[in-house]
Amino acid sequence: MSQELAAISPEWAWQPYEPSAEQPWNVRRAAHVFRRAGFAANWDTLQAAVKRDPHELIKEVIAERETAEFQQDMSDLASTVLAGGDPRSLSHWWLYRLQHTTSPLVEKMTLFWHGHFATSAAKVTNANIMYRQNRLFRSHALGDFRKMTQAIARDPAMLIYLDSDSNRKSHPNENFARELMELFCLGEGNYTEQDIRQLARCFTGWEVRNDKFRFNRFQHDKDDKSIFGESGKFTGENGVDLVVSHPAAPRFLVTKLARYFLLDEPALPATLIEPLAKELRDNEMVVGPTVARMLSSNLFHSSWSLGRKIRSPVELAVGLLRGLDGTTNAEVLANDLENLDQRLFFPPNVKGWDGGRTWINSATLLGRANFVRRLLDNDKTRFAKGKLPAIFEKHGIEGGEDRVNWLLDVLIAVEVPNSVRTRLIQLYRKSAGNDEVACRNIVHTLSTLPEFQLS
Repeated sequence: MSQELAAISPEWAWQPYEPSAEQPWNVRRAAHVFRRAGFAANWDTLQAAVKRDPHELIKEVIAERETAEFQQDMSDLASTVLAGGDPRSLSHWWLYRLQHTTSPLVEKMTLFWHGHFATSAAKVTNANIMYRQNRLFRSHALGDFRKMTQAIARDPAMLIYLDSDSNRKSHPNENFARELMELFCLGEGNYTEQDIRQLARCFTGWEVRNDKFRFNRFQHDKDDKSIFGESGKFTGENGVDLVVSHPAAPRFLVTKLARYFLLDEPALPATLIEPLAKELRDNEMVVGPTVARMLSSNLFHSSWSLGRKIRSPVELAVGLLRGLDGTTNAEVLANDLENLDQRLFFPPNVKGWDGGRTWINSATLLGRANFVRRLLDNDKTRFAKGKLPAIFEKHGIEGGEDRVNWLLDVLIAVEVPNSVRTRLIQLYRKSAGNDEVACRNIVHTLSTLPEFQLS
């Protein structure tokens, strides 16, 4: 498969997608856009999307921002959560936001940065500090990577998480310098151990005082440092700039974005990465145009991308709810997602969640199906403001066959075998005497399918 990807023309891959008889613009492709550029869309949104030009739709998705009223509501809700002081409650707050946001791509990118610059409340137990980091990610979601990296280098949550708040000129701590190069900006093989040691000296004297960044000039190493062959009395800001300016940085970031938006594996070859890396460099490391190029490309709308990602637990849960006009208790949802190994604000380590195939094994498949069952059976869960049949009544969809086909269009990224479709219809008919039970059984059975795990 890697060889087949390497044979793809970069010119074709990154050209804007044009609908054709072989690759029509239809509900399935519209759902693909909303699933990857957010957390799925409901039927009304999909029906409106297929009537639009796909390029205009992507522009709108990129430009969407939350209303001032919604932002204020989220700020007020966060204040209530923060008053309790428990960082675990932040995951409830974020999941509520994910269910209701009118700017899903910004939230999807906020989630990306949360896994990229991974920081866990398991160590950073101050809820206010973790919340401020989350706001930092959101404010830079599609913006300037250089500015965000400068901000994250001074971010109290990151300083505490990587022990950079105790970085002294007599004992430079190398943790942040190493991760800045290896995990955040460059990847292995693009720096030396000497570069790490020298970069660590740049951050000496960076501290956290009263939950805020503080520069202690008495603990800063003011002597010359040598990084990537350049020498000078570099500060921490200089050090970050040197790393972000390294030629490997845009290639590294594009590779991660491609995995996030296009396909889990195999990794895109250099021939496909380089055109977007050049574009990112030319855009001075502003991420939005590169994301837009990916989402509107031939490659994104091809079989190389359709159904070629495995949903994370958060994507699965929020996508199911948003696709079916659903809401549920965010605290219960957060606890259930923790059982599936993804609690927001608690990534497992500095690498974040590995994603892809690591989400799936026999135990997690069963766990996902059980999670969906609990979600459906929870009295606090609503679909179109009612029980599950309400979503079908809203759209005038009657009968088992039509309901099964509708659910497959909304929830499943790839075609299922006809035998599976037939089995689902038969299952509905067996329970047709109790409409709510029948609907729950279909959705629960869908959640057990391999195809349901794909995005």
